[in-house]
Amino acid sequence: MKRIACRAFAAARPRHRTLARAARGRAAFPGTAILTCAALLACALNAAAAAAAPRYPEHPITIVVPFSAGGDADLAARNLAKAVQAMLPQPMVVLNKGGANGAIGSMFVREAAPDGYTLLLARVGSQAILPALQADLKYKWNDFTPLGLLDLNPMVCVVNGDAPYRTLGELVQAIREQPGKLNYSTSGPATVLNLATQMLLDAAGLPPQAAAQIVYKGGGEATAAVLSREVQFSCNNVTALIGNVKAGRLRALVTTTAQRLPELPDVPTAKEAGFPQLERISGWSALYGPPGMPAPLVRQWADVLLRLSKDNEWLAGVRNIGSVPNVMAPAATARFAEEQYRLFRDLGGKLNIQIK
Repeated sequence: MKRIACRAFAAARPRHRTLARAARGRAAFPGTAILTCAALLACALNAAAAAAAPRYPEHPITIVVPFSAGGDADLAARNLAKAVQAMLPQPMVVLNKGGANGAIGSMFVREAAPDGYTLLLARVGSQAILPALQADLKYKWNDFTPLGLLDLNPMVCVVNGDAPYRTLGELVQAIREQPGKLNYSTSGPATVLNLATQMLLDAAGLPPQAAAQIVYKGGGEATAAVLSREVQFSCNNVTALIGNVKAGRLRALVTTTAQRLPELPDVPTAKEAGFPQLERISGWSALYGPPGMPAPLVRQWADVLLRLSKDNEWLAGVRNIGSVPNVMAPAATARFAEEQYRLFRDLGGKLNIQIK
């Protein structure tokens, strides 16, 4: 509106002869020249202010990954950073700040300035499970500015390729017949790996101790435990399993997706396997900012992510690591994160799972 007004005043500006006539008649209209000059001066000042206003981003953006390099979160962040390179005038730099199940990196972003230069690769573990199950956590699930969901990383329950269990029903039956005898690997008692198995046991009407949990340092070690037959099964993110499943070293019994994964077309969905409750369990990645990010920056990132959802290179990168592209707007992301938080809060309360 200001630029339109400026153009209107400029178009109405009197030429030399008109100026002379205006000068002769200024006694009749003493305020006209003053108002015109004031308006032109205001337009000039507004234009100068707009030119001087900083354009975001003016320097590189840091995306904090609250987990170590090489994992699912790290791969998602690097794929994002590579894709947005063509959409922004400045690069996005990945910074790994792992520790405390993602709490250290998350707090780093929680305390950062809300200027859009420090962002978080949010994950289900650090942004939903920890706030739901750790009473003394220093941040809440909604202590951030959601900029958009990026992808879903479904869970897959697997056994060794030579195991006798051909279906999820056969595995559940074996657990039922030998309570406490079969082992499963996780990366911790309150991680999505453990909670997926706990939901499976609960859906089957079995107690939490029906299978014995063996804890490893991370998802990669949990997968290796199934390969080496240290444990009988594991429910893990598809990213950590898909290579070994395709090679036949692991046998996938179920995916926690509503439709079969294109990369694993022979693996039944949770509903097909008879356990639709498992559809609610999935890993995910989102882009968060510190609390209080200005609305214009939120809108700018929402636009970037919308463009990202149509970028073939980014889509291929997401699928290559076994995830499902699922970009959401900021408001929808906030609702999704709340649903996930409530899911794990209720599941933790039902099964008496707490992080201390």
